[in-house]
Amino acid sequence: MKTFALRLKPNSDLKEELIKFSKLNNIQSGFILTCVGSLKKAALRLADLEVKSFDENFEIVSLVGTICLEDVHIHISLSDKNGKVIGGHLKEGCIIYTTAEIVIGLSEEFIFTRELDESTNFKELVIKNKE
Repeated sequence: MKTFALRLKPNSDLKEELIKFSKLNNIQSGFILTCVGSLKKAALRLADLEVKSFDENFEIVSLVGTICLEDVHIHISLSDKNGKVIGGHLKEGCIIYTTAEIVIGLSEEFIFTRELDESTNFKELVIKNKE
């Protein structure tokens, strides 16, 4: 396994920066190993497919998902000033407050792509062995 580490600075868009980083580093089969940091705005797609925006400070308590050249599929959990946790699918508009320290793993065995799955109507993960 190969690893990458990056730190996002204030006012960066978390999802946009992950996509940019994956393209710059040709990450074809990545996954989030760890992330700590904070947001000052959040945009999440919740389980009912509704996208909600939040304009307050949050601690990032979890960031998980897969990364390929076409896109990222990331879920995030956030805690507010009272410790209440909310989570969902990471959307554009998650803006870094102080920092985001991220470590990404890269599988050297697989190539990830995303293809439309007619049963879900989403671009879903396709895993291919590297040859």
